Amino acid sequence: MTDLLAPPPAVDAGRRVVAARTALFSRRIDVRAAVVTLTALLLAMAVGVLALSLGDVAFSPGEVLATLVGLGDSRAELVILEWRLPRVLGALVFGLALGVGGAIFQSLTRNPLNSPDVIGFDAGAYTGALLVITTVGVSVTTTAAAALAGGAATALLVYLLAFRRGFTGFRLIIVGIGVASMLASLNTWIILNADLNIALVASAWGVGSLNLITAEQVLVATCVIVPIAIAVALLVDRMHLMEMGDDTASALGVRIGGTRLALVILGVGLTAVVTAMAGPIAFISLAAPQIARRLTGSASVTLTASGAVGALLLVSSDVLAQRLFAPTQIPVGIVTVCLGGVYLVWLLIQEARRR
Repeated sequence: MTDLLAPPPAVDAGRRVVAARTALFSRRIDVRAAVVTLTALLLAMAVGVLALSLGDVAFSPGEVLATLVGLGDSRAELVILEWRLPRVLGALVFGLALGVGGAIFQSLTRNPLNSPDVIGFDAGAYTGALLVITTVGVSVTTTAAAALAGGAATALLVYLLAFRRGFTGFRLIIVGIGVASMLASLNTWIILNADLNIALVASAWGVGSLNLITAEQVLVATCVIVPIAIAVALLVDRMHLMEMGDDTASALGVRIGGTRLALVILGVGLTAVVTAMAGPIAFISLAAPQIARRLTGSASVTLTASGAVGALLLVSSDVLAQRLFAPTQIPVGIVTVCLGGVYLVWLLIQEARRR
């Protein structure tokens, strides 16, 4: 299965790059990766404009753009800016965070099957949220805090169990799958023993949904995600060196243990924030880095392209969730799971053709 999901062969050293130099930094930019990232971002914004225009009260794309720059009428401002825009911005920001978080874990373990939802962090966040929902009650603040705590505690447990005389990505995945399975059983038991109304609310939250996202939640999430993204950017060179193996990275001056732990914490932070605000949204963290890797033709994970593809996937999935059975809206997590199944079937077909 690892071969099935493996990236395309590394391209030759003749890839076109440009040098970007300022007084603060100097970096070589891969032209193809930059084009893929920019294209994915533009497509994501275009889908966002489409999402703002669709609904019971429809607007043309021109009316949407006019309203976004302050030239719309009062009705358009109410519907577009206050009702629809927070959800679209949430999809873009959360998708970007999930894409980058998944890329971090796939880079650390050098395994394309790895993502936070696969190795149990989402299940841990769900457990934390369930404990609060079924005991204290439904509250955005307490549920988000409990989800963050549950995801962080699960990540620490998986990391400690996987760290035995060294760290291996395969061991992390196996331990994570085991912990996720136990937590899934615990979550099912909690829901079965809860009051019916509370169980329905908890089950809906556990699917992953953007239906009730507010501007305040998006602002809080953005204020957390931006510093984490900056910290990831500072470690990205060391992360790519570690993809060549611990011995090579260590010989090049990378502190393996500290860098890996820092990246794990940052990756968990990105996914836990999204889970706390919108519930566990599956598939994005797993698929976005691999799709970006194929589009860029890169031999290693590209964080910016992964984030851009993640934003495009989630905002597109949310449009489908809103309009597929309109006027009924389904949780976006259902759409992402279905897309994930289609994606894996496509990979199986590709593998069968190669053989």
